[in-house]
Amino acid sequence: MSLRRLAVLLLLVLLPLSALAAPKADPSVAAMLDELGYKYEVDGDGDYKMIMALEGKDNAERSQLVFVRSPVETYGTHRIREIWSPAYKSSGAFPGPVANRLLEASNDLKLGAWVKHNGHALLVVKLDAAAGAEALDQAINAAVTSADEMERELAGDPDSDEF
Repeated sequence: MSLRRLAVLLLLVLLPLSALAAPKADPSVAAMLDELGYKYEVDGDGDYKMIMALEGKDNAERSQLVFVRSPVETYGTHRIREIWSPAYKSSGAFPGPVANRLLEASNDLKLGAWVKHNGHALLVVKLDAAAGAEALDQAINAAVTSADEMERELAGDPDSDEF
């Protein structure tokens, strides 16, 4: 077999495999976000990214980044979708007071908890993957509100524009 034929054969085998590995956006999430009237974009991971407008306590306009993840995680019979909203970024370990504040705040939350992921403090709400648009809307609002409040507290800035 010639080298060229081998290369073509290898390409034909690898192309479908790379297509399978590419993250895909979950169309059921798009349908719910459309129903709710949200504007979004799909990121490179196949997640739905939104920048939500908020009104701050001082009536100033604020914004908060939030992701509705496409992948569904499972544990036994549970199927979970995650909603992420970042509030803090560190190049290394979180300072002790920040880590303690996030842990304390997690105790007070009704939906979600604070996690550290790639140097970011994320408010993560875990929602039944079969939940409808109303439950998704509530989870998004819980994540956005809590993350925005924490960002303001930790940054000491009316709207740091980081998240």
